[in-house]
Amino acid sequence: MHPQIIEEHEYNKVDFTEKPLAKGEYEICTFNACNFSKADISNIKFIECEFIDCNLSSSNLYNTCLQEVKFEACKMLGIQFDKSDHFGFVVSFTNCQLDHSSFYGVKLKNTRFLNSKLQEVDFTEANLSKVILDNCDLKNAVFERSILEKTNFKTSYNYSLDPENNRIKGALFSTPGVLGLLTKYSIKIDV
Repeated sequence: MHPQIIEEHEYNKVDFTEKPLAKGEYEICTFNACNFSKADISNIKFIECEFIDCNLSSSNLYNTCLQEVKFEACKMLGIQFDKSDHFGFVVSFTNCQLDHSSFYGVKLKNTRFLNSKLQEVDFTEANLSKVILDNCDLKNAVFERSILEKTNFKTSYNYSLDPENNRIKGALFSTPGVLGLLTKYSIKIDV
């Protein structure tokens, strides 16, 4: 049995917690103001899709394929992106709330996070090379053994990371933000 392929379909205000999204492949589809909170969207392929003003909090993304997927103004609390299918994984986030989510070991190279909340997000062992974190709140985000080469932190804030425990060659920081690199030393800096 071949998986169902849905192309160029628009879903508006659908509650997928009441009627689950059918397993299959979704190409160039748009999801507007849909509710996926705690929904099982595992083993589904999303290719060149957009999620706008959706609630995906605590949804199950086990083996879910996200290729060229855009999330805009979405609530995405506690999502385990590390459980998704990493083949061709390309996503972008604009005005999203991703608090308590996990990107453990995920290759995020060239990903864009714009105006998003990333509080307590786990980036342990993730590859964030050339990632743009534009105006993002990274309070208590975890960076451990992460690749942050040429990552742009210039306009983000509340981050704290250990330069000795992460690869940061060529990363970009602003003057006030660079203080987050010194947190582990428990020193006081008068600015």
